[in-house]
Amino acid sequence: MEKLFEQYRYFLKDTVRQTIDFRLTDQRKGMPPPPIQKPYDVNSDRIDLVTKDNWHSIMNIDIISAIENRKSHRHFRDEPLSLEELSFLLWATQGIRKREDESTAFRTVPSAGCRHALETYLCILNVTGLAMGIYRYLPIEHQLLAVSLNEHLAEDIATATLYQSFIGKAPVTFIWTTIPYRMEWRYHLAAHKVIAIDAGHVCQNLYLACAAIGGGTCAVAAYHQELMDKLLKVDGKNEFALYLAAVGKI
Repeated sequence: MEKLFEQYRYFLKDTVRQTIDFRLTDQRKGMPPPPIQKPYDVNSDRIDLVTKDNWHSIMNIDIISAIENRKSHRHFRDEPLSLEELSFLLWATQGIRKREDESTAFRTVPSAGCRHALETYLCILNVTGLAMGIYRYLPIEHQLLAVSLNEHLAEDIATATLYQSFIGKAPVTFIWTTIPYRMEWRYHLAAHKVIAIDAGHVCQNLYLACAAIGGGTCAVAAYHQELMDKLLKVDGKNEFALYLAAVGKI
């Protein structure tokens, strides 16, 4: 058992960096960087989100109060989120502040090497104006793309999260996948630890942003990998679920 602990603890260390010849990364080889956003069919129906200039119901919460009152919530009021509130939370967690070029964008959260290897999916059960279903956030366009509509989604998401029933009752659950190659392109085998760190940055922003809508969240790292990937319609190899958080009014 001690050897297993040692093996798994290795992931938390940066020892791997000493074993890599960074001259051999795809970046150093001159290979083009992967896109900053997962491609999609431009003919697909997309839903415009509310832009920052048109937020009227988002409260101005001071940062000290937001941090001091931060806690996980697993019980939510039977009340929908508005499209404006959802738009704000998406901007706060993966929104683009400035696009430098085709392969680089500065967002509202930090990322190792500005690689941003995460994609945001939403399990929407109760958001005003949106049908129940799985959606993907398009940060460049600040839009939603429908992945699938599913009237049994509450049951399916609860099953995919190992029967954590509160997730099947939350108005929306943020589900972050990773496309590892975005980070591997620059960091090779040193990529994977920082992908996990990046997920923590994103989720902490969600915790703090929820304070501005009278909401709460609970981060979840326990789920059935294959069932979750299937629900999101991702291949489980080049993209797979990494982290999630249920959100609702408290």
